[in-house]
Amino acid sequence: QVQLVESGGDLVQAGGSLRLSCAASGSIFSPRAMGWYRQAPGKQRELVAHVTSGGGINYADSVKGRFTISRDNAKNTVYLQMNSLKPDDTAVYYCNAQYGSSGPLTTYWGQGTQVTVSS
Repeated sequence: QVQLVESGGDLVQAGGSLRLSCAASGSIFSPRAMGWYRQAPGKQRELVAHVTSGGGINYADSVKGRFTISRDNAKNTVYLQMNSLKPDDTAVYYCNAQYGSSGPLTTYWGQGTQVTVSS
């Protein structure tokens, strides 16, 4: 069973930085893609950033230029460097991993890590 273990969430002042990490384990295969989503109170879960095993990356418009996603394929770990944080970035951040070589992908989620940005 695949497990995703997240870390790095914290309380930070506006303008500060945080780095989230997510390590995937439990499969002999590497994830085809990994990413970060977030969910603020009363809002739907939304994509923050996503990276494929081949290095393709996409970001939500709201975080472009401030957040950087990276991936260590050897460790099956994905990182999210968050700079210039804003109160609107406050949310539970969830790690996501997709497995599969062809056809439908299997998606797994982490338990979430809280990021709180104070003004």
